[in-house]
Amino acid sequence: MNRDLHRTGARAPRIRQAMRAGFVLGLLLCGNGPALAQTQSLGVWRNPQNSVHVRAQPCGERLCGVVVWANDKAKADSARGGTPRLIGLTLFRDFERIDDSHARGKVFVPDLNRTFSGTIEVIDSDHIRANGCLIGRIGCRAQIWTRVRE
Repeated sequence: MNRDLHRTGARAPRIRQAMRAGFVLGLLLCGNGPALAQTQSLGVWRNPQNSVHVRAQPCGERLCGVVVWANDKAKADSARGGTPRLIGLTLFRDFERIDDSHARGKVFVPDLNRTFSGTIEVIDSDHIRANGCLIGRIGCRAQIWTRVRE
């Protein structure tokens, strides 16, 4: 992260952008049950700003999310954060089902070049609620992600 931005307190927009990217993971890795976890949560999801699309897919016995599309601003924010290649990056890692509608895993936030914990809740077949906190219960945020019809 640019140290001048950090010193001036202009970090909040970058944290919000990073959390937006990170919450894609939650969308991809959660299902309403064992069968849905393998089918309904798989596919491509977009964040609320439609700046990042992530494909949820199996990664061993768990689920992960790989960036398949990003707009120019998201790519530039990622590069400024120290991650020059956003497309193809595995943002969501090691997501596992907690219960029939929740999953937990790790989210890499390219804008901050850091990994955080996150959870996902399935709302319906086309929407998920992604929740995450930067540290403990500080800087928490929730977003609704939407399935991208291919």
